[in-house]
Amino acid sequence: MALQRSLLSPAAKAGMERRFLSLFLPNWPTDYLKRREPGLGGPLALYEKVKGGLRLAAMDTEAAASSLRIGQSLADARALVPRLIVKEINRPVLEAGFADLADWHSNTSPLVSVLTDLNPFGDLILDVTGVPHLFDGEKAMLDMVVNRLGRLGYTASGAIAPTIGGAWAASHFAPGRIISPAGLARFMDALPVAALRLNADQVATLTQMGLTTISQVRHRPRRRLQAVLEQSFLIRLDQAYGHVEERMTPRLPAVEQFVERRFFEPISLLDDVLGIAENLAERLCAQLETHGLGAHTFHLFLYRVDHKVMTLSLNAARLTRDASHIASLFRHRAEKLESENYDPGFGIDLVRLAASSLDKLNAAQLGAFDTENGAEDIDRLADRLGSRLGSDAVLKIDFVQSHIPERATRLIPALTAELSTFRDWPKQRRPMRLLPLPEPVRINAEVPHGLPASMIWRRRTYRLVKGAGPERIGAEWWRSRKRLELVEPEEAKEPEQGEKPQQVPYIPNLTLFDPSADTRDYYLVEDEDGHRYWVFRLGFYSNDIGASWYLHGFFP
Repeated sequence: MALQRSLLSPAAKAGMERRFLSLFLPNWPTDYLKRREPGLGGPLALYEKVKGGLRLAAMDTEAAASSLRIGQSLADARALVPRLIVKEINRPVLEAGFADLADWHSNTSPLVSVLTDLNPFGDLILDVTGVPHLFDGEKAMLDMVVNRLGRLGYTASGAIAPTIGGAWAASHFAPGRIISPAGLARFMDALPVAALRLNADQVATLTQMGLTTISQVRHRPRRRLQAVLEQSFLIRLDQAYGHVEERMTPRLPAVEQFVERRFFEPISLLDDVLGIAENLAERLCAQLETHGLGAHTFHLFLYRVDHKVMTLSLNAARLTRDASHIASLFRHRAEKLESENYDPGFGIDLVRLAASSLDKLNAAQLGAFDTENGAEDIDRLADRLGSRLGSDAVLKIDFVQSHIPERATRLIPALTAELSTFRDWPKQRRPMRLLPLPEPVRINAEVPHGLPASMIWRRRTYRLVKGAGPERIGAEWWRSRKRLELVEPEEAKEPEQGEKPQQVPYIPNLTLFDPSADTRDYYLVEDEDGHRYWVFRLGFYSNDIGASWYLHGFFP
């Protein structure tokens, strides 16, 4: 077992020149299919239905050497190469397989993205800034990545450059090149215009204009080029030369701190993986403590030897760098994983533990003068339940700016959602238990607006001996789709002869706000057995309409 620390070098964190590694797999569809079906030979071509006809969508090297081309009809291809093996292309499967391959390359660099500008599969970009020192330099790293794909049966080429556009161009038109920042402009000038990652129509337009190399295009007036080729062409040009930053979208969560362990012999037992995770948690927490940091989110990456990655991610309720707590959370999560879809394949040769959502975390004193209020224990319980049941299965209460009791709180995920910053709402006496919805009751009182004397709830009569109230809560007209009539609208007048009609302001056709219909008067009442209830009267008594009563909660 070999131990390796894989952190970005200090130069990378200091903002050094960006470096990108581009990988181009031109025969990915056929190579992937041959790897899944070892008995499949060649020449091999994949077809798809295009406008009612069957046309070639991909082919291997042997089929390409037989003068076949992409877009050719299947009948013509079979006539030219009678021994051609054909299969229908399955693009979703190819895209999913290429995504797995991209995730697997995060064992080289934590930032990996799939370039989907021209094709949903075939091009990978790795941000290798500060990483080559782990592989004895950029040349050794590039050779390792390309040769590793070759051993897996994939035709691949690669290059390294200071921009994503430059790296992509080199991998397609000058594989194996390592471009320095000073030599980027000279290198790009000599390439054909297709090296700018343009679509087929843009390349055809430039060819018709007699512009075949990037240097010819770069010195042309930009406004004329923009009028002919649109703004996207100028953006691609500036991105390739580094004048405009091009950002990548990493497939896996971006992490700032991580540790890992590699193995000479792959492991497969889940208990071995969890033991390694516990050891990595201690190393990671020591690293976080050195920087005075804590983390909310932790990721465990399991790299299989068959270029696939399994990811376990979990969230903590509060910032932490407690190694034992983190290890226990992954152990709880692994119990669910083992019962569902834990598949180590042919073994796991790399385990990485990473932390994200970092923030400053000061050292805490644990001892005689430590103040324990139970909040930390509640957060630990939420973490354990969330690791077993999922982060969205554990909820907590958050406050909402509302006077209406059933609207004053809401349930949010305990681990992922943030509490609202609102905390200054007036503190009123509220019951320990609140019904989800108020239930209708019948109330008898000596006088209409007096204290309730008896209550009938769920066919049972309660004699009320004590009461306090009312506490009046008005309706929130601003939350409903009702309008408040502050000024009476003017009636439209008939225009006189030769006069323009008067324009009446728009008034939505909604029910007017009625303050007496939604006003609640709450009472705290107690029956002869000592049980206390929270009831309210909705509306006011009038000559023709009586108010309705509801039970809303219970006091201890």
